[in-house]
Amino acid sequence: MTVLITSALWVIAATIVAFLPMRYQYVPGIALLLAAPVLIYMIGRDFGLLMGALALFAFLSMFRSPLRYFWKRALGQKPEVPK
Repeated sequence: MTVLITSALWVIAATIVAFLPMRYQYVPGIALLLAAPVLIYMIGRDFGLLMGALALFAFLSMFRSPLRYFWKRALGQKPEVPK
């Protein structure tokens, strides 16, 4: 049950961060980005592989731009940062 509550709080926090102007989204967005894999693991452990996979797909959909940015940075490219 705590995983369910934690997941709901993460979703609410992500929604609040999405309403912020872009320049204020970076720090809380990185915190959410780092917390998500732990939460996805906990969801998969408690509710099964299907629910974990659905949570992973939702995460990848929500954070596709930041993940693409970090991927390009890891490859040594200089991606453009949105303003």
